[in-house]
Amino acid sequence: MTSNIDAGVGQSVTLGEQVPKERNWRGEVLRFVRRKPLGALGAVLLAMAMLWAAFAPQIAPYEFNATDLASRLEGPTIEHLFGTDELGRDLFSRVTYGARISVTIAVVGVVVATLISLVIGGITAYVGGRFDLFFLRVIDAWLALPGLVIAVLLVSLFGQSMLNIIVVLGVSGGIQQSRVVRSSVLQIQNRPFVDAARSLGATDARLLLRHILPNIMPVLIVLATTALGGFVLAEAGLSFLGYGVPPPQPTWGGMLTGSAVQNMVANPWIVIWPGAVLAATVYSANMFGDALRDVLDPRLRGSR
Repeated sequence: MTSNIDAGVGQSVTLGEQVPKERNWRGEVLRFVRRKPLGALGAVLLAMAMLWAAFAPQIAPYEFNATDLASRLEGPTIEHLFGTDELGRDLFSRVTYGARISVTIAVVGVVVATLISLVIGGITAYVGGRFDLFFLRVIDAWLALPGLVIAVLLVSLFGQSMLNIIVVLGVSGGIQQSRVVRSSVLQIQNRPFVDAARSLGATDARLLLRHILPNIMPVLIVLATTALGGFVLAEAGLSFLGYGVPPPQPTWGGMLTGSAVQNMVANPWIVIWPGAVLAATVYSANMFGDALRDVLDPRLRGSR
């Protein structure tokens, strides 16, 4: 008979303790909505943005690059809900297809960043010693440089493509987040249930995957949600500077530069709509991430 028994994801119990009951997810969601209404609203808006991006071809009434010079610089109408740009292209369609590019880059970039931070932070904290010290100094040197400058430099070297931007943002974000993951792993690996599993002969891989990883999942979830808004802004910043996905593909940041700046005074809807959608998406991600942090972080429970 062993003294330590696995009890599902993120749980370990000793003899004499009761296995926790299955969570009532519906009740927890309702409590989250009551406690964090802005966070719940952010989650809804964020989900709507992702659905908007996923079904862009079905939602957009026109092709994003379809021109109609006879309708150039028209204000919002029934035919063109957001108006048209200087080439007569439907702004609603371009913002919709821009959501597909911007949201996809942000979501996939966050996934890449989370995986990289988990690998770097988890392994360095678990191994420790000079290996950990070496990577800490490398991370410190990386963090000493402005993130946008690094992104511009790497995109310039490897080319302006959607894949390259995802990799650049994912690597940069993963290195930044790895320190938080490392700190969480250091806290978990000193817990009694990890020592008990180690004394029973658990391998390093089992300790990391079965005992440590499930217990840092709340940290990873909070990091991912809070980073999502930053990734949307980072992609928009690269596009605004001319280092994003190249034309004719529309992105929210790309729609705020070039001829849009020249026509924004006489035709403000050209920048209002992409800017408003960009701001709403970032705000939603930040509100949802902050609410999750308050709920999942035990140090903050009951403080707000």
